[in-house]
Amino acid sequence: MRLTAAGYYADYVLFPTVAAGLATAAFAAEPASEWPMTTLALVTGAATWTFTEYNLHRWVFHHVPYVREMHEAHHDDQQALIGSPSWVPLAILVFLVLLPLTFLIGFADAAAFSAGLAFGYTVYIIFHHGVHHWRLSPGSYLYRLKHRHALHHHFDDAGNFGVTTGFWDRIFGTDIKVGRERR
Repeated sequence: MRLTAAGYYADYVLFPTVAAGLATAAFAAEPASEWPMTTLALVTGAATWTFTEYNLHRWVFHHVPYVREMHEAHHDDQQALIGSPSWVPLAILVFLVLLPLTFLIGFADAAAFSAGLAFGYTVYIIFHHGVHHWRLSPGSYLYRLKHRHALHHHFDDAGNFGVTTGFWDRIFGTDIKVGRERR
């Protein structure tokens, strides 16, 4: 959906705050002797984000009605401020990740894992915005991501579903290379 500038940029304030708050709460809830495990949960959450991002983009953004139409609007007008309201990813994080994991593995590790996801989401929204709106230096990581993402927009459903990394596209055979024919 098209968002106001305030609605679009709210995630850039909200999710780093959520990530920092959850990480702080996670470490505060544990004795220092448990911090290595808390750190592992945080890093695992951030790494899990890349897999989540790939799957959301591949299977939800391109196949689920309404979400697909919103994503197609983004493909049609790449400069538009299109996204979901901040409450949607926040509700998903709280109700589908943090709360269930709290019951399964305890608050500290659940909060740390959720902080990692929130951090990964923050990186994703910054990178995705950057590849569409910033002038990037050739040879930089973001420039390479911009090129990968441009191929995704050009070939649409063919691949390059990862925005922050092409790792999962390489693993699942959806990495579009320059000169590759559309399947």
